[in-house]
Amino acid sequence: MNDSEGLRDKLARQSEDAIGKLAQDLLENPLVNSAISRAFTARERAVQAQEAAMGAFNIPSAADIERLTRRLRSVSQRLEGIEDGVDRLDQRLEKPGVDERLAAIEDQLTKLGAEVGALASALDARPAPPPREQERLSVDEASPAKPKPKPKRAPRKKAAS
Repeated sequence: MNDSEGLRDKLARQSEDAIGKLAQDLLENPLVNSAISRAFTARERAVQAQEAAMGAFNIPSAADIERLTRRLRSVSQRLEGIEDGVDRLDQRLEKPGVDERLAAIEDQLTKLGAEVGALASALDARPAPPPREQERLSVDEASPAKPKPKPKRAPRKKAAS
């Protein structure tokens, strides 16, 4: 059996070498090389034409589906983060004393609302002050003194030299 395994390995090596040499010779051949290049160019054009046709029929391309898949994964990860945050918030709210604190806050808000309402109604009941232009002075008050204008001086005459 040892001879058959050695022969099999030897044949496998020789066939791999022969295939490698053949591939190397084909790639070095300018005719084959240009044919492969033209085939790849034709494939790219076919893909572009296919995407254009699919776009005309409003059918998503593979690239569109890939982008949508990545976006969906991103949204899914964000949603998991939000769910984790909600779970942590639920755990905090389950702690003792939270209900009492919330009730105290609600009471304070109710009191503040009542005080603000009372202040608003007091302000609404008070008459609005008249505009500054319509204010009147009481009879006993003196009117504010207006500054007197400075007298104009006569221009100086120049002394004769």
